[in-house]
Amino acid sequence: MILVFGKLEKRNAVLHKIVEYVPEEVLENDLEKYRQRAVKIGATDAKIINSSDIVIDERVVAKCMFPRCPVCGTNVNCPPYTPRPDQIRIMVNNFDYAIFFKLDGSAETLVGCDRDIKIKSFEIVSRIEAQAYYDGYYLALGFGGSSCKSVLCPEDDCSAIIAGQSCRHPLRGRPSMHAVGMDVFKMAIRAGWDIYPAGKLTLPSELPCVSHLGLILIY
Repeated sequence: MILVFGKLEKRNAVLHKIVEYVPEEVLENDLEKYRQRAVKIGATDAKIINSSDIVIDERVVAKCMFPRCPVCGTNVNCPPYTPRPDQIRIMVNNFDYAIFFKLDGSAETLVGCDRDIKIKSFEIVSRIEAQAYYDGYYLALGFGGSSCKSVLCPEDDCSAIIAGQSCRHPLRGRPSMHAVGMDVFKMAIRAGWDIYPAGKLTLPSELPCVSHLGLILIY
């Protein structure tokens, strides 16, 4: 049994020994396994991508502040508490592969306002990251598609920014991709997915769907 996404989950696979270098064939099989698992959990689509396809741009973080996002500065997984884009760029360059996934929701929800989709996105990130860890990819690291504050603790102050306290949801709470400077729109285009600039003034009739995305760096 392992603790993942706040509950115990059975592990059916054999625990893998950690090795310094993973053979290419093993890595390919594991990446495909994680891709399929993301879809099985609920993703509309998932792809194996190279770390070179992860676009990091300082302007993305600027959009958290201009106009200022309501959750900016309120939790440990949003700016200014998140690592800077230059730090993330170095971190990403130390990985070769990642699982990139999306969930499509009804355009009626607009702007990703469907909390169920956001919760499902965090669940996929958490479960794939945990599975990769127990498969020996101990540095696997996930990023969500929205602020964990607005999804997991909408009515509570973030405990992780209080001295002497930690996150209420350590297995689920992760920074969003845009909070660390990842250009999710450009990444979605490179993955072959349609993406639209939805906003508060967007009419549901203008959008075929609303997509919510997540990323897990594997190896």
